[in-house]
Amino acid sequence: MVSRSTRKAENPKNSEAGPSLAAKLVAEALGTFILVFGGVGTALFAAKFPDSSNSLGVGLVGVSLAFGLSVVAGAYAFGHVSGGHFNPAVTIGVAVAGRFPAKDIAPYIGAQIAGGVAASSVLAAIATGGPDGFFAAARASGFASNGFGDHSPGGFGLASALVTELVLTAVFVLVILGVTHKRAAPGFAPLAIGLSLTLIHLISIPVTNTSVNPARSIATVLYADGWASSQLWVFIVAPIAGAALAAAVYRITSARQPS
Repeated sequence: MVSRSTRKAENPKNSEAGPSLAAKLVAEALGTFILVFGGVGTALFAAKFPDSSNSLGVGLVGVSLAFGLSVVAGAYAFGHVSGGHFNPAVTIGVAVAGRFPAKDIAPYIGAQIAGGVAASSVLAAIATGGPDGFFAAARASGFASNGFGDHSPGGFGLASALVTELVLTAVFVLVILGVTHKRAAPGFAPLAIGLSLTLIHLISIPVTNTSVNPARSIATVLYADGWASSQLWVFIVAPIAGAALAAAVYRITSARQPS
């Protein structure tokens, strides 16, 4: 995520021709597709805790790993093309940090949302072929959407949801900015980012079902019952605010010290 193609924006003298914007947008859409398909798909089809009647359940740890591993896969596959954001909050964060051109923010976010919606649409098609009532039950439960109050897995309220999403998105974006810095070892960035996302899910699935990614939240709302769309604003506003906070902290901590 946010690999060499993003860091090139810091060095306009680099004469090497990079991928076209069209190629980057396709990469962002595909990477977001993998993230939503892998993470949300696991939440929909395998999230129940394993017991004697459900040997396929993976529980909270399994869903958390699915999101983290999906990011690792997407970042290694497409990070060299687009920088591997796969998340509007990440795109905004790296732009505010001065490491991504502002003119490409809107196209990137559009590609990410399109990739997420494509993934949730494929998942919905699969769900319609499930046991009787499976799709209707998935919709009623939110189709793995994010929520607070009665729709928080642990019953956490609005304030808890806002703080959780803001802080954890800030942490996530700070990790991304740190491990993709020009002085960091880029080959390990996808692993660090994926493990960070896994940790974030382990913390926050009980609170909000974990967003930290507006594209992921928008993708699932499309197939959820009406309550999910009424709460969507939290999972757009809080991650974006968290990303901006992370960028501000990054600018302070990475500022050149006087010699």
